[in-house]
Amino acid sequence: MKPELFLYLRGYNRRACAKDIVAGIIVGIIAIPLSVALAIASGASPEAGLYTAIIAGFAAAVLGGSSVQITGPTGAFVVIVYGIIAKYGISGLITATLMAGIMLLLMGVLKFGSVIKYVPYPVTVGFTAGIAVTIFFGQINDLSGMRLESVPAEFLEKLHLYVENINKIDFISLATGLISVVIILLWPKINKKIPGSLIAIIVMTIAARVLKLPVETIGSRFNDLSGGFPPFAFPEINLPLIQKLLQPAFTIAVLGGIESLLSAVVADEMTGTRHNANQELIGQGVANIASSLFGGLPATGAIARTAANIRNGGISPVSAIVHSLTVLLVTVLFLPLAKQIPMPVLAGILVVVCKNMIEIEAIRGLLRAPWSDRLLLIATFILTVVFDLVVAIQVGLLMAAILFMKRMADVAEINERSFTGERKLDGIGVYRLNGPFFFAAAHSLMHEIEEAAIEKNALILEMQRVPALDGSAIHALEKLAAHCAKHKTRLFLVRLQTQPAAALKQSAFCAGVGQECIMNDIESAFAACDSLSD
Repeated sequence: MKPELFLYLRGYNRRACAKDIVAGIIVGIIAIPLSVALAIASGASPEAGLYTAIIAGFAAAVLGGSSVQITGPTGAFVVIVYGIIAKYGISGLITATLMAGIMLLLMGVLKFGSVIKYVPYPVTVGFTAGIAVTIFFGQINDLSGMRLESVPAEFLEKLHLYVENINKIDFISLATGLISVVIILLWPKINKKIPGSLIAIIVMTIAARVLKLPVETIGSRFNDLSGGFPPFAFPEINLPLIQKLLQPAFTIAVLGGIESLLSAVVADEMTGTRHNANQELIGQGVANIASSLFGGLPATGAIARTAANIRNGGISPVSAIVHSLTVLLVTVLFLPLAKQIPMPVLAGILVVVCKNMIEIEAIRGLLRAPWSDRLLLIATFILTVVFDLVVAIQVGLLMAAILFMKRMADVAEINERSFTGERKLDGIGVYRLNGPFFFAAAHSLMHEIEEAAIEKNALILEMQRVPALDGSAIHALEKLAAHCAKHKTRLFLVRLQTQPAAALKQSAFCAGVGQECIMNDIESAFAACDSLSD
């Protein structure tokens, strides 16, 4: 495994470098307001979001497996990070991020990149939409100017608190936030190069200063905002804390892996390239470890920023490096100016982020899909909103597995074959098995032909349409063989595929029943039946 950067440096020229620098600067400008807004929404300081874009973005660019991936804080982590900070504080979050980084690194080294892709699409779409709704409700406090000191992480408690304090809505703050949303949505019609979020910040910050609007600003909430280079600090680590943070860290690692690989797939579709999934996990693992050491947040591949990088001409990881350096330059030189930014403006930016996270077309398509996919989508969405992402993913994966097994069991069937006009089958029953032969279907299928064993001299099971069988299926075949032996009925298995043949040979089936009961073709089975009657 080699980082994508090293592959692109071969034959790298000035023209490619110029493209990457322009794209990197533009994406860096886009990342600045998003990083600040996402950090504040997560319950962290504005600097934490910027440090994440700088450190994690640089590390993932150098060691990742995608050519144009942009890494940084994303909306997917807001709910998780907010909950961890509320329960364990900033120090607990930093430790959890370090642990998640180590887990991601190990996933990449152990080549788990292909395993994460088995998360069903309805589950991914469902929890992404659920996260978007949760983030949106998290912004109501700042967007409406309620200025509630403490907002609970749980959705229902949060909703109850907002209803109780609806009389505290400040309409000037609300108007400031809503105008920001309108600017962001309409600005691309004027200029697609400069991000609408940056224009909204500039326009509304100036308006708030000139008109002396009584709105809360970053400076009024974070008095000690100073900027500067990210400070190095090794997080607190002890066994009791590690045990407490194991599940949150695992959630960060899994979600980070899923989001990063999804973003890399989107990038591949836009550029015609192909990412290295395992190397990307390694890069994301190192990125999260580095982010934690400099007081940053969990990081992952950012789909919107990656797409912006591609659209603006980025062709190699150099553009992601330039993006991080751009954020660093602004953080060191200009961050104190960010104190003037109104909080409703940042809330408005995240409202648009939430809108973009909800994949309307994907949801419409899934709502027209089979009932099992609709159930997965709706259940994952509701569980994410009402409970949390951990519950949603666990239940979603469990439901997906159960529904998949049901579909496979429904597909599996056994049919009696008729040979009328071809040959006379006195006392011989021929049955064809179709579909995967596993525990969900094994015993019901075998029960269908157990009665035939009493009436027939021989049973022939055609298995060329059985791609795989498991231990339960082997046990069912063993029971059928014992049942046949009890009634002096010969059993033959015909045309086994590779996996079923290997599984039966490895088990005790052949030793107990005899290798001679397994035939390559049905004619050999008929010949064996004829020899029995001779």
